Amino acid sequence: MDSEIQSIFDNAQHIVFLTGAGVSTPSGIPDYRSKNGLYSSSEKGKPAEYYLSHACLVNEPDTFYDFVKTNMYFPDAKPNIIHDKQAALTQKGKASIITQNVDNLYKVAGAQNLIEFHGNLYNVSCDRCHQSVNWQAYLKNPLHENCGGILRPDIVLYDEGLNEQNIMHSVKLMENSDLIVIVGTSMRVYPFAGLLDYRNPQAQVIAINKEKLNFAFPFMMLQTDASEFFKQLKIN
Repeated sequence: MDSEIQSIFDNAQHIVFLTGAGVSTPSGIPDYRSKNGLYSSSEKGKPAEYYLSHACLVNEPDTFYDFVKTNMYFPDAKPNIIHDKQAALTQKGKASIITQNVDNLYKVAGAQNLIEFHGNLYNVSCDRCHQSVNWQAYLKNPLHENCGGILRPDIVLYDEGLNEQNIMHSVKLMENSDLIVIVGTSMRVYPFAGLLDYRNPQAQVIAINKEKLNFAFPFMMLQTDASEFFKQLKIN
């Protein structure tokens, strides 16, 4: 670990981690937008975006359920060193995490000050009576046994709006940050990528990603494996 980078982390008081699928790939969860990922293929001639849309949930609930159950759930996945180190920094009150991931691994790792920008697959509720249902029951049956309503995971589908509170909270964190660390995301998906527009202009920005990123403002690009980086990072 470069001593300069270690000291940047040591001295920061308000770290914001902006994270994406690359954080969870070491846990065995595929990157949906990679070359062979979920979004690069289509089933029955329709793109993956359709199967993850509100329209599909309403018009073809069985198709939606089969797609989500087959492609999105990895209940045996465990948090990796990236989740663990970031969670440890949140537990010290030094950091917050804003993630695009819906896989629940940050919560399993004990992360605090966590914003799941696109929701969480493991929070499931009934569309009819709005009662919460455990995800194990959902993976066995897409209908609520109490009222027969359609069950759905609490994730933001295509053609649905984001949680306004999550947006406002995220913007506030960005404005109050003194270090922004981008990990495992191309920062091309909006509105998540737009959070950078609200960063504190004095905050240092570090990107840790296998793919080189480009921004119109000064930042430090570490084109490396995030697992290796966080393995070496000391939590002081």
